[in-house]
Amino acid sequence: MTRNQQVKLEMKEISIAFPGVQALSSVHFQMMSGTSHALIGANGAGKSTLMKVLAGAYDHYTGTIELDGKPLTIRNPKDSKDYGIQIVYQEVDMLLIPNLSVAENIMLEKLVHGSKGKAAVNWRSIHAEALQIMQRIGLELPTGKLVQELTLAEKQLVLIARAVSTSCKFLILDEPTAPLSDSETSRLFALIERLKQEGVGIIFISHRLPELFQICDDITILRDGQLVISAPIHSMDQAQVAQHMLGAQLQGQFPHREASVGELVFEAENVADYDKVHGVTLRVHKGEIVGIAGLVGAGKTELCRILFGAAPKRSGTVRVAGNTLSYKQPYQAVAAGLAMIPEERRREGIFVDESVGVNLTVSNLTPHTSMKTWINKAKEKLASQSMISKLGIKTPSEATRVSNLSGGNQQKIAIGKWLLADAQIYIFDEPTKGVDVGAKRDIYNLIAELAKQGKSVFFASSETNEMIGITDRMYVMYDGKVAKELITSQTTEEEIMVYSTGGQAE
Repeated sequence: MTRNQQVKLEMKEISIAFPGVQALSSVHFQMMSGTSHALIGANGAGKSTLMKVLAGAYDHYTGTIELDGKPLTIRNPKDSKDYGIQIVYQEVDMLLIPNLSVAENIMLEKLVHGSKGKAAVNWRSIHAEALQIMQRIGLELPTGKLVQELTLAEKQLVLIARAVSTSCKFLILDEPTAPLSDSETSRLFALIERLKQEGVGIIFISHRLPELFQICDDITILRDGQLVISAPIHSMDQAQVAQHMLGAQLQGQFPHREASVGELVFEAENVADYDKVHGVTLRVHKGEIVGIAGLVGAGKTELCRILFGAAPKRSGTVRVAGNTLSYKQPYQAVAAGLAMIPEERRREGIFVDESVGVNLTVSNLTPHTSMKTWINKAKEKLASQSMISKLGIKTPSEATRVSNLSGGNQQKIAIGKWLLADAQIYIFDEPTKGVDVGAKRDIYNLIAELAKQGKSVFFASSETNEMIGITDRMYVMYDGKVAKELITSQTTEEEIMVYSTGGQAE
């Protein structure tokens, strides 16, 4: 594609406010089709809000949106799609219909809006068109397979296939690599390059700085709802990007810890489920942070869910303080002193349509009730305000709906509700997924403080640098089993990766 064939997308002086929050203030954003543009900022900076304006999710903004100098009227999602602007949100499960087939989900726009009054659907044609689109983006799946049977990576590609099923000029990808393994990420990047060659402009939102430098041509950085800088991405390095995001230099990301490990608190022996976990044995002591390392799909999340009673256990024994536990539901695990911060926070960790205060106090209502029956709003408000201050949650008040907050602040709330519950054993499953470098540092400090207080922590992550930076000891998982137990101070990221991929150290 030549430069004169490209079209220019421009957002000028975009401002938008919500109750108590000025989310964007006169923000300018521009890019060319056929290029990839990184849009980043700390949690709450306004990047997702800006893209929701472009995608037609918000209609009360001020400012203008232009395509090659021609003003666009975008006040709803259909307007945006009609102009060739598509978005793939981070929460893929919320955008697909699980009991419909791959073909039906890809061709959903045509099935809903393209029937033109026809009563009958040509299903052979629908599957043929879906197959053609999948071949275009390199997706190999049976068109009749139900979406509920797909992996997260496959679901994301189905959403991208749906986006390009129409005339797509600009595609917005919100944290697209968060649920992906390294090989799946490489596959996505190859697809992005293919779409760029076809003239599609890619807007790429991510907190993983290395991948931005790998895949993007330009970068726009927002902070506190305002534009900080927009420039070719290779005109700066990662440290400068982080400094622009935070407004200050990023000091040591991981806290310095003087580990003080006490008695054995929790142990699981030969734990297995019916599919993803096969005979795992692990333990954690008082004041210890134990990593559960491994690539996406290694069984980390499934193991965490079993330990918390959120998924069925086929076999194995779990003991807390030497006492064998027999539990089948999370509430029984909570009663035994366990807490879990899940990977999918919007689906499992928080109530997005409830207030910050309700979310922070929901895991332990007793201290916030009168006569153990009625919720005492004054007590609830006091407790939630204290936790908001302690965790640095950016919210107008405890009465704000959680759905109006950024991903990083939602994650802090998912953690904060268990701090008020005063658990003894914490299970963190990918706690920094989809949060910026500043919020990551806050979460690491919080976990370190829990260990300092004598709490026991399991920290599951596919990021090897997190394993090295925050844990005392780790179990590396591969194919549902523990491949190796490692002492953090005696290992390297390279060794962790060897065992994560099924290899053996020399």
